[in-house]
Amino acid sequence: MQAAIDRVMVGRTTFVIAHRFSTLARADRILVLDRGRLVGLGPHQELVRECEPYARLWEAQDRAGARVHV
Repeated sequence: MQAAIDRVMVGRTTFVIAHRFSTLARADRILVLDRGRLVGLGPHQELVRECEPYARLWEAQDRAGARVHV
């Protein structure tokens, strides 16, 4: 599935709504919404460092064994 998404996204602006970090981690910019409010905007590594809600979800997926290593 991810390979198909990657092919479709080449050379295009693409909006992806996802809960899995394997889908999000390669994005140029990620928007983080919390209760309908924008609480973070940036690339994955920046959000892990600076956006508490994003970092909290990242850690939860790690504990569940579902984190993708980027």
